[in-house]
Amino acid sequence: MSDGLPSIPTTTDQPFAEIRDEVAKLCAGFPGEYWRRLDETRGYPTEFVRALTEGGWLAALIPEEYGGAGLPLSGAAAILEEVQRQGCNGGACHAQMYIMGTILRHGSEAQKQTYLPKIATGELRLQAFGVTEPTSGTDTTALRTTARREGNKYVVNGQKIWTSRAEHSDLMLLLARTSPRDPAAKKTEGLSTFIVDMREAVGHGLTIKPIRTMMNHNSCEVFFDNMEIPAENLVGEEGRGFRYILSGMNAERILIAAECIGDAKWFTERSTRYAKERQVFGRPIGQNQGVQFPVAKAYANMRAAELMVHEALRLYESGANPGAEANMAKMLAADASFEAANACIQTHGGFGFAEEYEIERKFRETRLYQVAPISTNLILSYVAEHVLGMPRSY
Repeated sequence: MSDGLPSIPTTTDQPFAEIRDEVAKLCAGFPGEYWRRLDETRGYPTEFVRALTEGGWLAALIPEEYGGAGLPLSGAAAILEEVQRQGCNGGACHAQMYIMGTILRHGSEAQKQTYLPKIATGELRLQAFGVTEPTSGTDTTALRTTARREGNKYVVNGQKIWTSRAEHSDLMLLLARTSPRDPAAKKTEGLSTFIVDMREAVGHGLTIKPIRTMMNHNSCEVFFDNMEIPAENLVGEEGRGFRYILSGMNAERILIAAECIGDAKWFTERSTRYAKERQVFGRPIGQNQGVQFPVAKAYANMRAAELMVHEALRLYESGANPGAEANMAKMLAADASFEAANACIQTHGGFGFAEEYEIERKFRETRLYQVAPISTNLILSYVAEHVLGMPRSY
């Protein structure tokens, strides 16, 4: 481990071991002090992203013909899990990995040739995803941002929120309504996906407003005021954008789940080391079952969640639709990481709240995944309806 932490037992077959080792070596150059400085200033991890890009890790899922590594989703999951396990923050990494999948699966060959090679080299950053709106939340089909066709361009008006890294991304994948919502049609009809070149759009109809949050996720609001997009930046067919976005959500859920597994391992390794070393009343606190049991239970739940992540990856890579498994993996892994985080703070006592121990920072970061990119309640609704056959609840 990059900070000398002991390795805890995990699954017997850890895929992509060599990749994990290389990512761990890279992360060793970005210790806790680096992330604490960014936290203080709400800074963007420019050096970290550059190192990952130069190592080819952010191009993991881009096919070789476009300059990437052409790894399967399990390779990307291994990279992100290791980033989190080493105490770093992969927020800027996971977005680029799953956003570009929409262009890869549904974009034209011209779009792929234009954008994917430059994303692979780092010349372009695709890290902004314009979907969520203040009034719609997770009800994506109720979004109000419009894109109106005028000749060879679209004119966009509206607002997005929680568009992370908008200030630091060159490109944005935007979902907007291109035809009025028809009560007689499916709610998913009339939404379209666009590639927005933010370098050209800022100051020309696009305004970005940072939002300060409890974690340093570079979150933003974005406002569109007659912003123009060339018609050739439409991804796929007009009106089918929701399907294009939806097809990437399983990958998003699985990659986030892998990050949560990495977080859970980081917390458990910290807890275990401290419980062995910390002496109170003349004995290590890890000798007390009141300290042991929460850490051991969190570890057991992490292992169970890890197996679900592997099952979701297996189904995804076999060409199946792992909607249930991807959602359950995300929920179980997020629960496991937060349980491990709570156990870690409790094990460290007051020191768990001290910035220099890194625990409070990672605690705040992993808490996010109870809510984003999809809330636990919506996952439970999905499982109830689509797996258990219960009536739709929303």
